[in-house]
Amino acid sequence: MSASNEPSKANANYNSTVGSIKATVGDVTGITSLSQSGNEQRAAGDAEYKLAQAEGYGQGTADRIGGKIDRVVGAATGDKAKEAQGLAQEEKGKAQQAANS
Repeated sequence: MSASNEPSKANANYNSTVGSIKATVGDVTGITSLSQSGNEQRAAGDAEYKLAQAEGYGQGTADRIGGKIDRVVGAATGDKAKEAQGLAQEEKGKAQQAANS
């Protein structure tokens, strides 16, 4: 994972790619320790990517629900600004979920 211990798609992709390269070089040269290290790094990168994806989807769900609540409250109270803000947050949540599906 990244230095902040938060899963990162960019860091995950880096580790997956570098791990694949190490594994390939290890396989071609017959250096089993390099191949094993590369496979482990690639697996760690793949796992971190899935974790970052799940975290992003969860954040999108929270934004979508919070936005829907604000939109409904705004509509019920006649507060057009709150309703519009809620709609924007709800749409942001939908986009986050779509990007992390």
